[in-house]
Amino acid sequence: MSEQEQLGARERDVLALERRGFSGPGAKERAIREELGLAPVRYYQLLNALLDDPRALAHDPVTVNRLRRVREGRRGER
Repeated sequence: MSEQEQLGARERDVLALERRGFSGPGAKERAIREELGLAPVRYYQLLNALLDDPRALAHDPVTVNRLRRVREGRRGER
């Protein structure tokens, strides 16, 4: 992959955080603020955009495909 096809550090960090399990309410939001320095709303905006990014799929297909299934399930509930 060329440099342009690689995910940036922040994008990789978002996917890495998404791979982790979190115990208890608020633990994930706290990690988003402390580790990434992002407001949760901005984090979820970035994450949603990443799910449609072919570079993210190439970088972490398991996580991206799992999150895409979750997103599609939520859309189906609406």
